[in-house]
Amino acid sequence: MFIVLLILASVLLFEGDIPTAEIDAKYSNAESKFLVMDNGARVHYRDQGKQDGVPLVLVHGAMASLHTWEPWAEILGERYRVITLDLPAHGLTGAVPNGEYGAAAFTQTINAVVNEIELDTFVLGGNSMGGGATWRYALEHPQRVSAMVLVDAVPPASWQGALEESEVRQSGPMGFSLLRQGWFRAIAGALDPAPLIGQGLRAAYNNSPVVTEELVDRYYELIMREGTRAAILGRTDSYGEAETETPDLSQLTQPTLVIWGAQDSVIPVSSAEIFEAALPNVRTVIFDDLGHIPMEEDPQRTAEEVISFIEAL
Repeated sequence: MFIVLLILASVLLFEGDIPTAEIDAKYSNAESKFLVMDNGARVHYRDQGKQDGVPLVLVHGAMASLHTWEPWAEILGERYRVITLDLPAHGLTGAVPNGEYGAAAFTQTINAVVNEIELDTFVLGGNSMGGGATWRYALEHPQRVSAMVLVDAVPPASWQGALEESEVRQSGPMGFSLLRQGWFRAIAGALDPAPLIGQGLRAAYNNSPVVTEELVDRYYELIMREGTRAAILGRTDSYGEAETETPDLSQLTQPTLVIWGAQDSVIPVSSAEIFEAALPNVRTVIFDDLGHIPMEEDPQRTAEEVISFIEAL
């Protein structure tokens, strides 16, 4: 009976992919650049702002894209060189030929972009999953990362036991929970994700007014780009594969700015305290009224903290 229900749901809620060319035309602009890595992956990135300023490389979170950094790019670009990129299984990078979407692939992709634009050292920052990609990259390439900005960052998996179970909010994005379920993954590649995307964005953005129809459409259409849903399903199982043992974040002696929204429904704000204890050279800023995506929820206030941080380096 359960199998029958799965088949019925797949048929009734089926939604096909949107052609790549259509999405690429809509979500690329004059600042968009593309590089082809040795593994055949075509990576979308943007290199904006003051070209002789301090280079700041920013990495987006799960299900997001480089577009999440555009508010910061506009503000910070007046002072700094701002580089953003779409990770594999995301944005206009999307599916990659080798089907690798784990932590190692993210590190390789960041490295390919900074090598392409010939950066020796840079400030590296990331939100959520991109925050995890940031500290992982810094552990592997410490000499290249002059400072870090961790925005509601994914912590090491081994830290989960230190977080209070009571802090896991029932109002969080349902999509993340469902993707951990085998029965849902069996049909997710064919389902229309629109309802989950809407609920997930409202939860992640703390019901912020920035969650407009345009923003929901952006997430939806980029996820529906041909091949991306299947890539996301592949990524969900593989990310974190490199954590066979607890990473030693005390090795990261670079100045680090930790930014967190106290209303984060995805990663508890108590994670900020654990990052603060683990990192030897850290400054922490908590925004009491913001959620999981503070750089879009309040670009000006959060960007001012980044400016203060970088100017003090």
